[in-house]
Amino acid sequence: MYDKVAAQPQPMEPFLSLRLTALLIVLSLFCAKAGAHGGVVYEDDQCVLKMGYLLAHFTGFQPQRRGGEEFCEDIPEVGEAIFVIEYLHGHMRQMEVDFRVVRDVMDFGVYANWDDVVSMGDLSDDTVFYLPPARQPDGVLRARHEFVDSGGYIGVVTASDAASNKHYNAVFFFYVGDRSYLSLLAFAALVLLVQLGYLASTGSLQRFVKRRFGKNG
Repeated sequence: MYDKVAAQPQPMEPFLSLRLTALLIVLSLFCAKAGAHGGVVYEDDQCVLKMGYLLAHFTGFQPQRRGGEEFCEDIPEVGEAIFVIEYLHGHMRQMEVDFRVVRDVMDFGVYANWDDVVSMGDLSDDTVFYLPPARQPDGVLRARHEFVDSGGYIGVVTASDAASNKHYNAVFFFYVGDRSYLSLLAFAALVLLVQLGYLASTGSLQRFVKRRFGKNG
């Protein structure tokens, strides 16, 4: 007779853990991108701008550099950009709508909202583009701006209903210029942190630190 010893689960190999971690991070980044952010959401392969209950399709173009390629929020290159906002509510044609672009000097990033914009106070110094309030009889607002600097910006669209004296705002963050290298750096940092966590959980990291920095003798 002999005692049966239950098989103990073996810890996952570090390399396998790293690969699974990388896959999960890529998937999470893809889902985050697909969902867009702020006042713009991605629905049915289109960017939708939300101003309270009011909705509009939002599209960005860089015809001089990218032809007819469409963008949802982020503008890939410094230079001329065209924004097109197509109203999805007929009565928006009777509203005055303005569009402002400000530098994200406070680093609000993708979580920027109307309260953040209000907290910035006077926006004059940080505004790079402003289209004054106007009615668009055809239901399409068009804006053109030449960006000279890469970096983060905040778009603010305000629809004003004169009859009810109500204002509906959409706030969204976007980035101008190529930031693929930033995503790669963030990806590498996340993988490194998770891998370190795995090594710590198996005791490998503690043993290494003890050998490397432990007291001599």
